[in-house]
Amino acid sequence: MATLAQKPFAPSPVPAVGDERFFLRAAIVMTITAVSGFGFAYLTGRSTFEAPLRVQLHAWVFMGWVGIYLLQNIFATTGRIELHRLLGRVAVAWLVPMIVMGLVVTVTMVRAAHVPFVFRPLQFLVFDPVTMFVFVGLIVAGVLMRRRTEWHRRLNFCAMSILLMPAIARLLPLPLLMPWGWEAAFAATLLFPLAGAIADVRRSGRVHPAWEWGVAAMLGGFVLVEAITYSPAGTALYRAVTAGSPGAAVAPLAFAPAPAGPLMTGRS
Repeated sequence: MATLAQKPFAPSPVPAVGDERFFLRAAIVMTITAVSGFGFAYLTGRSTFEAPLRVQLHAWVFMGWVGIYLLQNIFATTGRIELHRLLGRVAVAWLVPMIVMGLVVTVTMVRAAHVPFVFRPLQFLVFDPVTMFVFVGLIVAGVLMRRRTEWHRRLNFCAMSILLMPAIARLLPLPLLMPWGWEAAFAATLLFPLAGAIADVRRSGRVHPAWEWGVAAMLGGFVLVEAITYSPAGTALYRAVTAGSPGAAVAPLAFAPAPAGPLMTGRS
């Protein structure tokens, strides 16, 4: 005990029990999903390292969060609780550049009329920020519930699920799913908390209520996006954001023509 007290970062000699291993495996799958989605976009020529600096910063900041989430689950599973807490403080601070870069890149793309043709420009303008704020809200809720581990890890899991939407969208055949491409990508994110709920039932015979709250937040964001997109308020928002830019000439709810060459993302 004295030795352990002198080495707060030493891993626990007791193997993980309960649901820790499920969350670690899920974090690995989520990481693979994120890397696969953006890696596939790069290999198919839809993304490039020659993108503007703001786009590259956006990518590194968001992929950095994927790494943070994976490490947090590794630390929790292997008993490195002090490291887990230390990285948790970094994670909270990391939310700030994520919000800033998410908003900057979204608004810049809309104003430059560079929204991917598989999305309605107004919907794109709305769903990125709303998704981001749902993600942040779930993370903050998870932090506030950090002393209740079952709630903490499930709320964070739901947050990570919705953050995977851009990666999942890059893996789906969105041109074939138009005009419901965004809706399809969102639906795919729900598979992760569904897997968590099924794992709960197999392990304990019941679904933890944190899944219900997490999924409710995700669905609430979805409904909000749809409500704003097809409302006069949404149209007014689009006009205000795109005023004086090439995006102002683009109909808010009209899909752009498919490009003649490869679809390029992150050009702005």
